[in-house]
Amino acid sequence: MTDWLFEPGHTEAAFRARHMMITWVRGAFKDVHGTMTLDRDDWLATSFRGEVDATKVWTGEPTRDAHLRSPDFLAVDEHPAITFEGRFTERTGDTTFRATCELTIRGLTHPVTMDVAYLGEWATPFWEEDVNRGLLQRVGFEASARIDRLLWDVAWQDHLPGGGVVVSRWLDLQLDVEAIRVEDLEATGAIDYYREQAPPK
Repeated sequence: MTDWLFEPGHTEAAFRARHMMITWVRGAFKDVHGTMTLDRDDWLATSFRGEVDATKVWTGEPTRDAHLRSPDFLAVDEHPAITFEGRFTERTGDTTFRATCELTIRGLTHPVTMDVAYLGEWATPFWEEDVNRGLLQRVGFEASARIDRLLWDVAWQDHLPGGGVVVSRWLDLQLDVEAIRVEDLEATGAIDYYREQAPPK
């Protein structure tokens, strides 16, 4: 069993929703922090938890981003963080799994089922100026889910003629995680760098 820390520069939570019934609007959160505990001899013992800075939602359109931060959607003044915590529950293939997590948005928590793929592992050097302090072992995962946003009171809506809606009720979520083994972070001294990036508790 090993502990891993999400590398925030290469971890992202993304979403997409139908707009005007005919196309997709996509957005992302780049400020994602978290940890996971991994056991390759017993994959179903894997657990994870994370926190997303909801105030930094980005869709590429500032007016829309401001609306998403408002009480109509994420209400970030009262609920600046989105959190999740879960574990692997089923192996669905050689490198694929099902996981369940408790997802908290706007202070409301509901279970979500996620499809997870393990993308591999590799080692990279940690350089401090011109000195190689040692290797950092990294792993990659991607997870996807579909959620009903109304369960979390993300309920703003406008209607179109003929019974259509401006924003779909269902959202597709994607979580891309790159995680570094904590043991390596501590051995190289890189742990201090990543602790500085962590959100306050």
